[in-house]
Amino acid sequence: MDENLKAALGQAERVLGRKPEWLGFRKVREVSTTRYVRDGHPQANHSSLSEGVMVEVLENGQFGYAATTRTDSESLVMAAQKARIHASQGSRYPIHRFTVAQRPTVQGEFESNFGKSIPSAGELNDLLVEICRKLDRPGPSTQNAPRPKMIRRSALFETVDTEVQFVSSNGSDARQNTRQLVGWFQATAQAGDVVQKRSDERCGQGGWERFNTPDLWNRVERVAEEALELTQAEDCPSEKLDLVLMPDQMMLQIHESIGHPLELDRILGDERNYAGWSFVKKEDFGSFVYGSPLMNVTFDPGVAGELASYAFDDNGMASTREYLIKDGILVRPLGGVESQARSGLPGVANSRACLWNRPPIDRMANLNLEPGNDSLAEIIASVDRGVLMKTNRSWSIDDFRNKFQFGCEYAKLIENGKLTRTLKNANYRGITAPFWRSLKKVGDPSTVEIFGATNCGKGEPNQSIRVGHSSPVCLFKNVEIFGGAS
Repeated sequence: MDENLKAALGQAERVLGRKPEWLGFRKVREVSTTRYVRDGHPQANHSSLSEGVMVEVLENGQFGYAATTRTDSESLVMAAQKARIHASQGSRYPIHRFTVAQRPTVQGEFESNFGKSIPSAGELNDLLVEICRKLDRPGPSTQNAPRPKMIRRSALFETVDTEVQFVSSNGSDARQNTRQLVGWFQATAQAGDVVQKRSDERCGQGGWERFNTPDLWNRVERVAEEALELTQAEDCPSEKLDLVLMPDQMMLQIHESIGHPLELDRILGDERNYAGWSFVKKEDFGSFVYGSPLMNVTFDPGVAGELASYAFDDNGMASTREYLIKDGILVRPLGGVESQARSGLPGVANSRACLWNRPPIDRMANLNLEPGNDSLAEIIASVDRGVLMKTNRSWSIDDFRNKFQFGCEYAKLIENGKLTRTLKNANYRGITAPFWRSLKKVGDPSTVEIFGATNCGKGEPNQSIRVGHSSPVCLFKNVEIFGGAS
């Protein structure tokens, strides 16, 4: 704990003269490391430190902000004076008048499990070089076709260690300490004019065990084999078929067609000139049929090891597990305390800032699709004709988060309840609510995997933030699938 932060808080209250309605300091210290190897040669091997304090003042019903990289009392007091001026100026043009109720008192600590120690930079580089070496293999000989070969191998490992301390004039004194990491590798293969990629990514909170899993080298081998296999695969057909999505693709489906449209500040119009609005309206909550009765989506920062786990958000609201969609019905938005006050709707503890020099806004955290009752084998066996897709390759979604199309790296044709031929260039499209209403089977807990997004962008100025998504395998009926085949 930085005791100077608490002392500066009291000094700022005295210096400001007339006591503000509320005053808060949020200190963030973040250390990031990146190791990246391409074709067996190190390309990046660096670390960075970012540290500073966001000072926030509530004055005349408006919040004002000022940030500083200096943590001495004099600098914090100066930042508080600037924040007060901003709040006073903002109060002349209010969208909503806020109160101290939008800054609940929070006390406590949260620390993610740091797990096994991260290897040294040299050891990490050696491992990433070895991954690239094992990804480099020749393709099988083919008749009347170019022999596939590997043309690019890449591997990356990143860690982000974040310490946050939050103190306020109404008694908040809280600390959160997390380690987030991501490990990724990719193989690119070519045969003639056909180029295909396969990749594998693991991310979460914890230690070395998040990436260096017991099946690491099996995953490396699979990525290499499937990249070469795709160069010989036939194009995905273009027709309406059943669609089985694996968890690493469900991650993006949840993120884009549930997470973003349910952000309450977006629904209120705050993002309309940058990241767009939402097809969801305030009056939809409590009645709108978002998906089939099998669809249950929770907001849950309490999941251990998921990328965006925490005990309280950056506005001091304690996190709780809440259903956003229950039995297919939309029940709750992703809205922090300020958006809740503006809209009159219940929300969640999701006011998050990407760093010390940004104010908190409504963001996703851990957004999860709850498991159902069917095994992967049972789901595949139920399909007469369809396509199984995994690992996102491309995405596009409109400004209202309504119409979308996604492409996947790897696919398999399903015929008469069995996986048959490998398909390349597999894509699907849909409209958010009709797509989720076509959800017919949800995998059981044995099919659940946890993934995440490390660069979710939103806000002006932009904030790139890390979010987690957990999902089982899912079956959607009669989806428009398309590829290179007519």
